[in-house]
Amino acid sequence: MSIKAFFAKQFAKKIYEKTQKWANNPIETQEHVFKDLIRQAKDTQFGKDHNFNNIKSFSDFAKNVPIRDYEGLKSYVEKIKKGEPDVLWKGKPIYFAKTSGTTSGAKYIPLTKESMPFHIQAARNAILHYIHETGNSSFVSGKMIFLQGSPILEEKNGIKLGRLSGIVAHFVPKYLQKNRMPSWETNCIEDWETKVDVIVEETFNKDMTVISGIPSWVQMYFEKLKQKGGKPVGEIFKNFNLFIYGGVNFEPYRAKFENLIGRKVDSIELFPASEGFFAYQDSQTEKGMLLLLNAGIFYEFIKADEFFTENPKRYTIGEVELGINYVLIISTNAGLWGYNIGDTVQFTSLKPYRVIVSGRIKHYISAFGEHVIGKEVEEALKEAMEGTDIRVNEFTVAPQITPKEGLPYHEWLIEFENEPENLEAFSLKIDDAMRKQNVYYDDLIVGNVLRKLIITKVSKNGFQDYMKSIGKLGGQNKIPRLSNDRDIADKLR
Repeated sequence: MSIKAFFAKQFAKKIYEKTQKWANNPIETQEHVFKDLIRQAKDTQFGKDHNFNNIKSFSDFAKNVPIRDYEGLKSYVEKIKKGEPDVLWKGKPIYFAKTSGTTSGAKYIPLTKESMPFHIQAARNAILHYIHETGNSSFVSGKMIFLQGSPILEEKNGIKLGRLSGIVAHFVPKYLQKNRMPSWETNCIEDWETKVDVIVEETFNKDMTVISGIPSWVQMYFEKLKQKGGKPVGEIFKNFNLFIYGGVNFEPYRAKFENLIGRKVDSIELFPASEGFFAYQDSQTEKGMLLLLNAGIFYEFIKADEFFTENPKRYTIGEVELGINYVLIISTNAGLWGYNIGDTVQFTSLKPYRVIVSGRIKHYISAFGEHVIGKEVEEALKEAMEGTDIRVNEFTVAPQITPKEGLPYHEWLIEFENEPENLEAFSLKIDDAMRKQNVYYDDLIVGNVLRKLIITKVSKNGFQDYMKSIGKLGGQNKIPRLSNDRDIADKLR
């Protein structure tokens, strides 16, 4: 065992014990975070506008601070961009994480000196929990890679601006910098396809032990590695045993990854976003990710099926239940207040509080009142593939409301690696799994409002070509699992 691996085990034990203290006192931990956030922001413009001086409880907060998305906070963000201090949080942010996808263009998410350390600690602690549970620390001596955006930053009125993954690249601990790949110069390449080609060349003969990134883009890296080496990734990197991912559910990719690698490897799921690092997988045996209750974020939850009603009930951590689909609402030490990040979660455990990401509140299909969510389509595909050699590269689902003939249906657009011998039988398996999960969908099939789903095959690299065509190839970008319209489906067809 190397010295680095030995000390990693000792550090892992210390962090595990520290985690247990707050995880075993969840309500008190969140109350402390809530009071600290209000205290520190009471003299900001937002705090004055929303009566923070008189907020003594969560009920006071809920009365004074409505639920908002980015558009609801945009007027405050614009003031920060102009250089004003003490707007959403005391002082000025040290960074803006720039993301896309809003109705009015790019989002500028503030990152403060108080919030930034939690982004770094959470990723580190996820690995340390894995070491503590498994006893495996040998990988810390090998090479590690995170497929990420460019670390080149712009500046706007004294605030640095870039993609979150590029910003995080500036915070790699010194003890990992010798192990980290690719090189800084390669990370700065903007064109994704060129970047992956260079990463393949840089890493091909290295002792890669940990690989991290969004599954769809890591898959591209693995395919190019296998093409260059003529053998599975697990033979090219004999000591590669840990895959770290976030952003999307790994299950639809798992069979393809095991084929590309040539064997199974352990994995750690993360739940990071520009708005905060919310959870990580703390156990290889328990389902879900540990919700980070002590990370400068106060959480609220709204039941997804009540979200679009007038004044839906806002729940705190002590009020949530297992298996319910909640919209995740946050208030943070970066100055986001009552903020809807757009993700939905379900709790898999209440002792400690663990969650899975079930989808996006805007990514659903409810063209006929069925309200199908991301978790359901992913579970249905996984169930249909079990026990087969079918492998899927990527997929998305959209309603077909006005077919040329027959009843409307849900169209599944799938790019197969290994196709089913009988596509119709495979589609029936998925449909049966969907009907078991979603009673509204089942009712529509039984009532002859919808016919059973139809699969449309997408040509090889069709999803990559689509993402490239809209300028979102690589980085943190990903294909929505669901759309309530046909914008993506029609372009893929």
